[in-house]
Amino acid sequence: MATIGGRMGRVHILHGIAGLLVVAAGVGDLRAQTNFSVPSLPNVPSLPHGAGPAKKYLETFPEKASVEPAFTIPVSSMGYSIPGTSYLLRQQQLVSLDFIDENRLLFSFHVASGLRERTGDEDPERPQRIHAVVVDVATGKAGPEIEWSMPDRRRYLWMLNDGHFLVRVADGLDEGDAELKTKEYLRWPGRLMWIEMDPEQKFLIANSLEAGSGEQTASAAGDSPAAKLLADGKTDNKGVLTIRTVRRGNGEVVQTTKAPWTSQTSDWPMNSEGYVERRHAKGAHWVMEFMPYGAKTGWDLVEEDSVCMPQHTFVNDSELLVSRCDPQEGWKLKAWNTVGKPMWETKVGSNTMWPLLMTARDGSRAARESLVLKRSAEKYKDGVRIEDVQGQMVRVFDAATGKTVMEAPVTPIYDGGGNVAVSPSGKRVAILNGSAIQVYELPAPAIRAVDHK
Repeated sequence: MATIGGRMGRVHILHGIAGLLVVAAGVGDLRAQTNFSVPSLPNVPSLPHGAGPAKKYLETFPEKASVEPAFTIPVSSMGYSIPGTSYLLRQQQLVSLDFIDENRLLFSFHVASGLRERTGDEDPERPQRIHAVVVDVATGKAGPEIEWSMPDRRRYLWMLNDGHFLVRVADGLDEGDAELKTKEYLRWPGRLMWIEMDPEQKFLIANSLEAGSGEQTASAAGDSPAAKLLADGKTDNKGVLTIRTVRRGNGEVVQTTKAPWTSQTSDWPMNSEGYVERRHAKGAHWVMEFMPYGAKTGWDLVEEDSVCMPQHTFVNDSELLVSRCDPQEGWKLKAWNTVGKPMWETKVGSNTMWPLLMTARDGSRAARESLVLKRSAEKYKDGVRIEDVQGQMVRVFDAATGKTVMEAPVTPIYDGGGNVAVSPSGKRVAILNGSAIQVYELPAPAIRAVDHK
């Protein structure tokens, strides 16, 4: 494994919960940077009396991939160069590796411009140049290419289920195709910060930072985490975050919510029927409540005990993945279907942080990528430094069973993600390793049962 050089300020982990983030979900900026103040999160309940310490499971960092790559595609000739180490632990989006279809990749990456960028820039709001190129998997041949100008270092590209993609511009989104031809798609007032889509891509939630005073309320958000932050006074006066739920088919805005800007990076996990909110019930008990789009009330979907704040995301339209700190069994990752029945559960290493989830378009398979620490996360009471990180790894599993089908180390580290992709069928995985893209061929995924309400 390549050595992680350089030094920077500590990144704080609150009660170890950063190690359980399946995706960047919830409110509060967990994309911490040097000297960055992370907003306080709700108090985590103590262990139940007499429960004793939770069992510990430490992730073992893999020395090499568990399977051999079927294809290795050098990318230096395309203009890509391995970045220095100054970007580490900032979670900036500097690359995006995506399958257009089973046989073509869209590879896009940051292009350094000037000495300042080569020596490091801590500002995630700094613009960047992105070079994009279509690559044939079997031959490694480069096809159409283009250069984009991005307003900042946040995520900038989302693949669509039909092989097209959405690319972020300052005030909205453009849609592109496999020839890298783009057209205007959606525009809103203010500055578009990020979007989310359900697995079926029927709905899109767009988050724009718009002019407004910090005195505006988040009444439309009800008891949301954003409203709680407002009540606690943990907001700033940079503007108002306008959250629009949009039907992808016709662009209709079905719901608009305004909340104070608190450096949020995502919304509640969503599927084609609604989204899931997390509610702290009592002690170590938590409830995941399903809220249909446009409805004022929902219903309880999942109940779990956790001594840290559980995190959740949809793997596909009918499967919710929940991570938690079991009071006695340690860190767990559990899949639930959308009628509230458990599907499978597995252990999670307490020495991991900032996981990211990439899924196949058919929902059959997922890849979970995370940083592996040298010790359990709770040991780093003063924060995490670069030298505390063993490296970055990815584990690919079947969504239906949770069974691992491959794992591999990933270098260089991109803690903002974008360096791993799963093909539409789940039969191929692409990883940016060193100066090459490695493509792995996997057996057919387990058959996934679809649940209906």
